[in-house]
Amino acid sequence: MKPVSLAAAAVSALLLLSPAAQAHKRWLLPTHTVVSEAQWISVDASVSNDIFYPDRAYSLERLQVTGPDGKAAQTDHLLEMHRRSVFDVNLAATGSYRIALPGHFFLAFFEQDGERKRLFGEDAKALLKKVPKGADEVRLLESVSRIETFASVGAPDTAALKPTGKGLELVPVTHPNDLYSGETARFRFVVDGQPAAGLEVHLLPAGTRYRDAQQDWTVTSDDNGEVAIDWPHAGRFFLEAEASDQNTSHKQAERRRLEYLGTFEVLPL
Repeated sequence: MKPVSLAAAAVSALLLLSPAAQAHKRWLLPTHTVVSEAQWISVDASVSNDIFYPDRAYSLERLQVTGPDGKAAQTDHLLEMHRRSVFDVNLAATGSYRIALPGHFFLAFFEQDGERKRLFGEDAKALLKKVPKGADEVRLLESVSRIETFASVGAPDTAALKPTGKGLELVPVTHPNDLYSGETARFRFVVDGQPAAGLEVHLLPAGTRYRDAQQDWTVTSDDNGEVAIDWPHAGRFFLEAEASDQNTSHKQAERRRLEYLGTFEVLPL
């Protein structure tokens, strides 16, 4: 079983047609999210139906870990296995770290000799050149995604959590490493730096393998892009949100699909 490439993941994200397909989640899972002193942590990256049980390894080629100083943090032992990818992060300084796997791809769909085909790549111009001459019904779509989790040493801060201004992003109102059961957290979502109003944010507790019901729920962002989340209990939670617009970075792309996937740990009071 080969690791899931980021391009293949982008294809899957755009071609989710059934509830069964939508069950496949992409996620990061750290061994620790809050520690009292500098140390190494390990992180899994995988794709699976059950949260958080690894099924297919996810590519680490775009891994970004940002430290409290805003610079790239040290990572080690990056390994893509059969069912999961793993890597270590050095939490060397006090403050918060953002661990992310961003993705940005284009997909070209076309018909050739009565058969529907697709190509994908990071460069739209180069991708369109690969479409065979005479192909019918050529369509170009764009996919922008972000998979994230967070870890803090000592008191959490927000220097590493500043939005990039590209795609769908989470901007903490409540810090993602300051979450407690029985308390309400507030997250703000933005698209290209602007409030994502009316965004549906889906949440799912870990341990779906051992439950008959998913126990998931959905909250919707207000005009400022903010959502209020009441954590039902302590544990790890998976969050996903998606949007679509026509603000593509290439004039021939019909639309842009935006996706945010996050892992959060909620602690008991």
